[in-house]
Amino acid sequence: MKMFKDILQEAQQNKVAVGHFNFSDLIVLWAVSLAASELNLPVMVGVSEGERAFVGVRQAAALVRSIREEFGQPIFLNADHTHSIAKAEEAARAGFDEIIFDGSALPFDENIARTKEAVEAVKSISPTILVEGEIGWIGASSEILAKVPEGVGVLTTPQEAKQFVAATKVDVLAPAVGNMHGLTQSMVHGEAEKRLDISRIGEIKAEAGIFMTLHGGSGTRDEDFQQAIKAGMNIVHINTELRLAWRHGLQQSLQAHPDEVAPYKILPPVVQAVNDVVKRRLCLFNFR
Repeated sequence: MKMFKDILQEAQQNKVAVGHFNFSDLIVLWAVSLAASELNLPVMVGVSEGERAFVGVRQAAALVRSIREEFGQPIFLNADHTHSIAKAEEAARAGFDEIIFDGSALPFDENIARTKEAVEAVKSISPTILVEGEIGWIGASSEILAKVPEGVGVLTTPQEAKQFVAATKVDVLAPAVGNMHGLTQSMVHGEAEKRLDISRIGEIKAEAGIFMTLHGGSGTRDEDFQQAIKAGMNIVHINTELRLAWRHGLQQSLQAHPDEVAPYKILPPVVQAVNDVVKRRLCLFNFR
């Protein structure tokens, strides 16, 4: 089985991106895994600190590992938005493939210092784990928002990216390039879309010289996704869109079967709803 770094190198050579989808239950994990398997594509799944607290750190790692081993599927696990060294080390010891140390809310110099510490701590546990750092504020929650959070929209500069990468030695960089966590109500209703600064992505890629991740991808214009990938994005995160699909699928299933109490009879439409979103996004990110 290839390492995740090998998968990213192939994606970069082919100018496609690895889709990253968060999960907090077995329903979403199965939906993502099945979608990637049907399309014969590698995929990444992630659990944030909140999602890890619900699913379990070792349990998330065991679930993903069992799918990879039983089906030979190239599915990889990310410790999404990790804010402490202790939680980064916990994920590393559990066998995660990548860990995002998110110091983006800190002053720039402090973010560098803390991220450098995280890289050293994780690599001391396993040198093969990729560590991602984040610079630029894009919000903090994959939820439905009343308005765009204050501070979102200030873009990462190429100079900041170069300095950050050189000082921290991260494997992957997550910049602010017009992306944002969560969706506003207008985005949910299709009245607005997120727009990315494609030229800035290219400038940052040239200065950083490493793999790059687009966080907060839900609600982004399709064309912007593909242009961002061509400009240098190697991983694209989708979460809020899956949460919406999960909820809508469940509501429709409960309405269709108001007297059903068996979860395994209620939940298949939820799996299908999430699966449909994942397949559409994976096809887009791989230019299919």
